[in-house]
Amino acid sequence: MSKKLQNLSEALQAILASQIQTIVLDCNEITIEVAPENLISVAMALRDHDDLAFEQLIDLCGVDYSNYGKTEWATGAASTTGFSRGIDPADTGRLRFGDELASENNEIPRFASVIHLISYRHNHRLRLRTFAKDNQFPVVPSVIEVWNSANWYEREAFDLFGIVYENHPDLRRILTDYGFVGHPFRKDFPLIGNVQMRYDPEQQRVIYEPVDIEPRVLVPRVIRHDNRYLHAQNEQNKEGATDA
Repeated sequence: MSKKLQNLSEALQAILASQIQTIVLDCNEITIEVAPENLISVAMALRDHDDLAFEQLIDLCGVDYSNYGKTEWATGAASTTGFSRGIDPADTGRLRFGDELASENNEIPRFASVIHLISYRHNHRLRLRTFAKDNQFPVVPSVIEVWNSANWYEREAFDLFGIVYENHPDLRRILTDYGFVGHPFRKDFPLIGNVQMRYDPEQQRVIYEPVDIEPRVLVPRVIRHDNRYLHAQNEQNKEGATDA
């Protein structure tokens, strides 16, 4: 870890003290996690303290951590039917409408709001994360009063993940249609959606109806070890032996 990041880490711990739940230094980046009730006070300190001066919010997004760390694509072989992602309920949470996450644990926080900050004065970057306490109705404070640029970002996270930003002045959908059902970036959102829309010439308006699309079978990336790749690998090994 660079001396610059070490100094920032020490400053964060000295200034914010017990308000920080965790601080992680990884890949030359710093991530701090705070409780929702401390988010605004921490944000104000990050913006206003001379040793921090994170005056600019450059991004804010929602994250669904259900089944975090699991992968759907790890496989060494392909079957004759391909992969059942999007058809059969899976541990990773890609389900059909009405199914529930098999490994969902309501005691483990699922939804987080993640903020990315930059300090032009000190040339520092920081990731600030807070988890909603209720998985069924995730609510976190809005940081618009601290960084006004959060306005549309919070609307996007609300639209895609269903995270409610308390005290947001105009919290409504921003990417999907007003009649859209559900939040499409949640891991339990069905791949084919819940409803479809079309223009009805008789009624002269757009109407919504249940999805009639047949679920597709998606074939995962497969690591293959056959003659299509062995020749190239042998040539590479020969070159390596010659150079040695």
